[in-house]
Amino acid sequence: MNSFTCPLPIRTKDRILLGHGSGGTLSAELMREIILPAFSNPILDCLDDQAVVNINGVRLAVTTDSFVVKPLFFRGGDIGSLSVHGTVNDLAMGGAKPLFLTVAFILEEGLSTETLRRVVDSLARAAQEAGVRVVTGDTKVVEKGSGDGLFINTTGIGVVADGVRLSANQAKPGDKVILSGSIGEHGITILAEREGIEFESPVGSDSAALHTLVADMLAAVQGIRCLRDPTRGGVSSTLNEIAQQSQVSVLLDERAIQVRPEVQGACELLGLDPLYVANEGKLIAIVDPADEAALLAAMRRHPLGARAATIGAVTAGHPGMVSMRTVLGTSRVVDMLAGDQLPRIC
Repeated sequence: MNSFTCPLPIRTKDRILLGHGSGGTLSAELMREIILPAFSNPILDCLDDQAVVNINGVRLAVTTDSFVVKPLFFRGGDIGSLSVHGTVNDLAMGGAKPLFLTVAFILEEGLSTETLRRVVDSLARAAQEAGVRVVTGDTKVVEKGSGDGLFINTTGIGVVADGVRLSANQAKPGDKVILSGSIGEHGITILAEREGIEFESPVGSDSAALHTLVADMLAAVQGIRCLRDPTRGGVSSTLNEIAQQSQVSVLLDERAIQVRPEVQGACELLGLDPLYVANEGKLIAIVDPADEAALLAAMRRHPLGARAATIGAVTAGHPGMVSMRTVLGTSRVVDMLAGDQLPRIC
């Protein structure tokens, strides 16, 4: 007798699943059904990567994040540098200049002090390179078997200049969708090192702080509507969030989306779609079509945007839907990630 398994997680209302941390459909349901009803307010309801608040005439951006990557060290980075890059990038997606970080460590009993030292040193270097200061924090220790080594929680604070207004609810029909480079490197790197998979051409994480790239973009044009870094859930989930919050649709061109050959090969081997694989050093920009050329030129002058390309456009039909013209000339719907392709990747 044949046995069949469902590739999607079974929906449950009384238990948390790994998919609830994917950044996809289950994450959105958790936010909509439990988090927002408890804390709903105009700032939180924007559902951006950061909150922008006005305090005595100063526009501050605030974000918080937790990092639970496994393994702790990987080609191209580690949990320490990743925690800085991820927090800085969430601030940058709101147009903020990052200034300060808080860092809290949750340590599992039995973790080697040398491992902790390596992570702390890496975090300190990444913060210095990004031009941010770690100004406060906390440390907790949990029993052996309760923490999987080391978790890091951060809060980031930055300043947003007057006139900068970026949000996922501002996309308009006719806008262009720009991606800063190739996709999938971070997620595939984590998977390969976790599972001991070796590729002929090694893949490394793209983890990087994007705030200097964003600063150049904002200096070049005024028509940027929205910026997002496609981390958990990848490009697909990020664009679905934008389409839903702006009540527009997005049409992608598969030929314009860059995937390195080794990443494409790994995805084909493992049955993964690069559009759903996490990134840690790429951004998506929604921009007024009049500013498309100038923005691309500015991005390509920066090392982290050298391969920037327009990958699609915002359209008016079917609000909340993302679709794609494939290389075969057909069209397909690009849904938000339903489960969790790669657990524990950030």
